[in-house]
Amino acid sequence: MKTAFITGATSGIGKEFARRYADQGYRLILTGRRTERLGELQQELKCECRIITADISDEAQCKNLLSDIEDESIDVFINNAGFGTAGSFLETDLEKEISMIKLNDIAMHILFKGVLQKMQKQGNGTILNVASSAGLFPAGPYMATYYATKAYVTSITRAVAHELKEKGSSVYVACLCPGPVDTEFNMNADVTFSLKGITAEKCVDECLKGMRKKKTVIVPTLRMKAAMIGQELVPDSLVIKMTAGQQKKKTSMK
Repeated sequence: MKTAFITGATSGIGKEFARRYADQGYRLILTGRRTERLGELQQELKCECRIITADISDEAQCKNLLSDIEDESIDVFINNAGFGTAGSFLETDLEKEISMIKLNDIAMHILFKGVLQKMQKQGNGTILNVASSAGLFPAGPYMATYYATKAYVTSITRAVAHELKEKGSSVYVACLCPGPVDTEFNMNADVTFSLKGITAEKCVDECLKGMRKKKTVIVPTLRMKAAMIGQELVPDSLVIKMTAGQQKKKTSMK
């Protein structure tokens, strides 16, 4: 039986991936901060499911999680946990930003590296790092730190994918870069999206299609693909100015 390991599995995109892999007959390893929610999901899925409660923004807990799965054979890893925050960089909460960097980048990096090394030894596997279309823009004023954290995710994924290709590895790595998705992200980031979001179901549908095609960067929906192509055709200074306008709308609509 194949095993899928999913972080941030208690809501949104992570929860939807759990449902999809359960439907495909996978055994699941699910992790998140909320034990009760993980238990509820386990009851819903009715599949073989290992629950590990951990706050992986804590580096020690993140490394302990790797130790906890040391003896596991993992076929798919959905490196999903993360959150955002919005507002002027002069005014946003420093501790929340540091926590975001620890989760979006440091925990992502630790787990990416640890599971990748495991899969390389196995001789196969799939890793999806959940980033954001924000990570493909030159900068994101009024969500400055969030955009920067997701740029890290897209950059490291692309670099490692190239290294693996040169090495002739059978391990496949990719990053998911959606635009707005209707999840708890909005509430946690304290924003209201000015653009209509897609459902987590639609996002995962598009992502799985991209994974089947072995794409390295997966951007759901034609609208977001067009936006990504369009921003490459204009100067970075103009893209940053337009992005700033969109982020201001998010915070002003609260």
